[in-house]
Amino acid sequence: MHAFDVLGDPVRRRILELIVDGEEPAGRITAVIAEEFGISQPAVSQHLRVLREHGFATVRPDGARRLYAVDPRGLREAVEWLSPFERFWRGPLAALGTELARGRRERRIAAERSRAQSRDPGAGSSRTGSTRAGNEE
Repeated sequence: MHAFDVLGDPVRRRILELIVDGEEPAGRITAVIAEEFGISQPAVSQHLRVLREHGFATVRPDGARRLYAVDPRGLREAVEWLSPFERFWRGPLAALGTELARGRRERRIAAERSRAQSRDPGAGSSRTGSTRAGNEE
């Protein structure tokens, strides 16, 4: 089974989302998946087996519990397959990053101006004050 065949199933993708941050007990995974997808415990176990057998998940016994975690081997296979196609999104993503940074900078500058004007309402005016002093001579 190819990495994308494994990842093509929404139940298996959801299981990976549940274990991405660290080990999770099989019981918790089963409870979440059963609730979200309406499938039985044996069906969840089958998905966990597929993930283990294809290098996407590891299992570690902890007494009576089984703790599952992400195994990066399966994900590496998917990344390796995708790498020749990166050129199609690398440039647009870099451009998006630039635009997001530009937007953050513009919002920061606008907020700084707004704070400065609220502290000193006359700070933004064009009055110089020198005209009046010059007329009194």
